[in-house]
Amino acid sequence: MSSATTIYDFKPLDKKGSELPLSTYQGKVVLIVNVASKCGFTPQYAGLEKVYKEIKEKYPDDFEILAFPCNQFGGQEPGTEEEIQSFCQLNYGVSFPIMKKVEVNGDNADPLYEWMKNEKPGLMGLKRIKWNFEKFLIGKDGKVKGRWASTTKPESLKEAILKELGE
Repeated sequence: MSSATTIYDFKPLDKKGSELPLSTYQGKVVLIVNVASKCGFTPQYAGLEKVYKEIKEKYPDDFEILAFPCNQFGGQEPGTEEEIQSFCQLNYGVSFPIMKKVEVNGDNADPLYEWMKNEKPGLMGLKRIKWNFEKFLIGKDGKVKGRWASTTKPESLKEAILKELGE
């Protein structure tokens, strides 16, 4: 979707395989993360949930996290949609939306990820997602405001999120 100008131009699939127009999140700050259940970074689900709850408490209608399971890195997300949802709920009490599994690199990469990578390349201009739990912060205008590597703990993004929320 080379004509896309914001995330609102995309309709990724939710956990049930139905299109979710991202225009639903217009005017909100959104953190988008590619996730996996069997990764060394999987405990970041706890940090994501903590940040989600803390910010939602103060800004209940202005912030969202969207997690996109991906099995492209070491086969670390082999489960079905139901297994992924269950794992996230049982192990980390995840209350933010877990979307349908996607690819983030290559010929079958989800169009949203292609767009975000073009908008905010990584280190040295590399567009490729390097591993699970890479994070993109989307501002209220639907544009990419930041991109962080897997090694960045979700809690350290709180300040950037609050800045986008106008604090």
